[in-house]
Amino acid sequence: MLSIADLTHVYPGGTRALDAVTLEIPRGMFGLLGPNGAGKSTLMRCIATLQRPTSGTITFDGLDVVASPDALRRQLGYLPQDFGVYPRVTALEMLDHLAVLKGLVDRRQRKEAVEALLHQTNLWDVRKRTLAGFSGGMRQRFGIAQALLGDPRLVIVDEPTAGLDPEERNRFSDLLAEIGESIVVILSTHIVDDVSDLCSRMAIVNQGRIVRAGTPRELVESIRGKVWRKAIERGELESVRARLPVIATRLREGRPVVHVLAEAAPEPGYEPAQAALEDVYFATLASERRNGAAPAGRAA
Repeated sequence: MLSIADLTHVYPGGTRALDAVTLEIPRGMFGLLGPNGAGKSTLMRCIATLQRPTSGTITFDGLDVVASPDALRRQLGYLPQDFGVYPRVTALEMLDHLAVLKGLVDRRQRKEAVEALLHQTNLWDVRKRTLAGFSGGMRQRFGIAQALLGDPRLVIVDEPTAGLDPEERNRFSDLLAEIGESIVVILSTHIVDDVSDLCSRMAIVNQGRIVRAGTPRELVESIRGKVWRKAIERGELESVRARLPVIATRLREGRPVVHVLAEAAPEPGYEPAQAALEDVYFATLASERRNGAAPAGRAA
C-alpha cells in the first residue's frame, strides 16, 4: 500500500504544483488522470524520490519514503515521460548495463533476469538491434523492461502510451495489465481510455489537487442518467455553452455533438447519452472551472 498524506510542493518562485494531495493506492493498477500541467509529473517525481516535497508524507508498506529515499529506490521501477537511451547500443547490451546499475552483479542471475524481461516485453527477437532502430512502442516496452529489473514492488509509468499507434498501444496496455496483477503500478496519463481500460482505481488531479477518486465504475455510476447529447450547427456552439452546462463537444460526421450534464433533458432535442469515464473527467474539469478554482501556477 502506498499512502500519501497532505503532500505539497512549491517550486522556487511560488508555483504550487501540489496542494495537500492525499491518496491511498493499493496493489494493482492505479490511474492518475489529469490535463497537462495538472501536477501529475511532479507527484510522480516526489513518489519516485527524484525531488523532495515541500511538506507532507509518503509511506510505502510502512517505509517513510521522504526520510529513506534509498530504501524506496531498491523497490522501485520507474518509466518517466522522457526516457533516454544510448541509441547505438543494442537492447540486450543496454538492459544488461542497467541491470548492473540496479545491483544485479551475479552474471548468471543477471543473464537470466535480462533474458526473461526481453521475452516478457516481446523484444527477444530484436534484442541485438540497436535502440536507434526501435519504434516508439518498442522503446516504451524496453522502458518497462528496465523498470522491472530487480523485481520492484512499486512501478511508476508516466504518460506511457502518448504517441503510440493503436497496435502498439494495445500491446503496451496488455503488458501493463499483466504487470499490475501482483504489485502497485501507478499510471499517470491524460488519456482517459488508458485509465478506463487498465485501472481498477483512479484519481483525477487538477491544479495540483485531487478532485475525484474512486473506481472507474463508481465514478461513471455517479453521473449515469445525467448526460444528454445533441448534434448542433457550428454557429450554435457558443450560445449553447453560454446557457447550458456543456461538459464536452465531439465531432460526428463533421458536426459538433455536445454533451450536457443535467438531471433532465435541458432543452427539446436532447437525448440520453450513455455515461462514460470521459464524461466524468470532462464534467469534473468543467465543474472546477465553473467554481472558479484559482490556479496557483502551472504545474509540471
